[in-house]
Amino acid sequence: MKICVKFFASAREAVGESDVTVDLHENATANDVLDFFSSRFEAMKQIRPYVRVAVNQSYVLNEHVLNDGDEVAIIPPVSGG
Repeated sequence: MKICVKFFASAREAVGESDVTVDLHENATANDVLDFFSSRFEAMKQIRPYVRVAVNQSYVLNEHVLNDGDEVAIIPPVSGG
């Protein structure tokens, strides 16, 4: 199944892209998406414990099962003033 993954802030810097389409196995979870990118990008592996995942613009737990065509956003914590 194909999903679109969008990266924000330091996650975008870690991957070097703002969005990527990936092909994952059926019943893949948000955690599988994090595994996929953490195994390919060391910087993503480092920020992984701190990121939140949203699917179709709603925050989800990492165990959330994805569907074909879902939009997954990887959002690290941000701060500012």
